[in-house]
Amino acid sequence: MSEEGALRVRLGRLVREVAKFGAVGGVGLLVNLLVFNLVRHTTELPVVRASILATVVAIACNYVGFRYFTYRDRDKSRRTRELTLFLLFSVVGLVIENGVLYAATYGFGWDTPLQSNVFKFLGIGIATLFRFWSYRTWVFRALPASGDAEQPESEPAGIR
Repeated sequence: MSEEGALRVRLGRLVREVAKFGAVGGVGLLVNLLVFNLVRHTTELPVVRASILATVVAIACNYVGFRYFTYRDRDKSRRTRELTLFLLFSVVGLVIENGVLYAATYGFGWDTPLQSNVFKFLGIGIATLFRFWSYRTWVFRALPASGDAEQPESEPAGIR
């Protein structure tokens, strides 16, 4: 295969991966925002605690979607490692997402329902960029192509 053809194949795979990640992420976004608003309007929990609870529910939903839809063709031999890394990177994403909401709410006093949802959404967007990179690079590792002795494309050099 020519270099141009190989690049086109890799780009096509990346586009499909981004689309699947986005589909699962879209469901996670809906779950996150629905749980956030439900908890926020039916309980006395402070806004950031309600957001953290919603994020945890969305993380659980997203793991199922990523494992069985987006990355179903990836290495499944080390599930404990995969789940540990998924939770680690998800917690970092949770901190990013809710840090934005915390700064808006307690740093700037923007605490109306509309402002909370806007900054929750913004935090989710920023955290999503981090999650996409970390999940595809570290968590759901690509299997090497059959007969290919090279490392998988999404596995950093030197990591096994």
